Amino acid sequence: MECFNSYNDAKRAESYAKLEFPGTYYLAYRDLPRIISEHVKGKRSLDFGCGTGRSTRFLHKLGFDVIGVDVAEGMIEKARQRDPRGSYHIVGDGDLSHLQANTYDLVLSAFTFDNIPTVQKKVKIFGELRRLLRREGKIINLVSAPEIYTHEWASFSTKDYPENKSARSGEKVRIVITELEDKRPVEDIIWPDEDYRKVFERAGLNLVETYRPLAKASEPYEWVNETKIAPWVIYVLSCIV
Repeated sequence: MECFNSYNDAKRAESYAKLEFPGTYYLAYRDLPRIISEHVKGKRSLDFGCGTGRSTRFLHKLGFDVIGVDVAEGMIEKARQRDPRGSYHIVGDGDLSHLQANTYDLVLSAFTFDNIPTVQKKVKIFGELRRLLRREGKIINLVSAPEIYTHEWASFSTKDYPENKSARSGEKVRIVITELEDKRPVEDIIWPDEDYRKVFERAGLNLVETYRPLAKASEPYEWVNETKIAPWVIYVLSCIV
């Protein structure tokens, strides 16, 4: 089965190329500099599922020598247009076999696993990412919390999709990104914490730390549920040795 990716079309790529870190997305990235500085040594990085290069540029600004890879050709084209000096590459169906093992100090995956179906597919790809890490390297896996699909947010809406509330692990859920011009719902794969932990173990990864960022009332956004419900989960992973 190929990686499920509802972002892989020209209209979405055009919208995402303009998206940076507004509203609810701000919480996904706010704490990453501190988390990375606490857990990562070295500056070689891979942005897995880079999309239009938002996370790749973010890592570059933190001083990383970073490569961005994605399955969506349209997204990669926009990333190259936005960042001509960056390094962006297509990977067919998440195939990372051409990348050298024991190379990266950090592999960042921002929202990518929201679109990867089945236990088997997730385990296989995490196993590949593990192969790419240096001995003390870390994977930071940033994903949507299941709660994001059943509440309203500064940057997202799910009110038109009440069926999300009954979705089981591995099933599709729909959400509208209100920050985008493209108002079509995105289809993601819901995956709870307990199932991620099983995937990590099967892929030979150790869960080092879990973060669930909450908003602060003092921050310059019109929060909806972000101050009391975490929309994102950030997993820090290392190789089991």
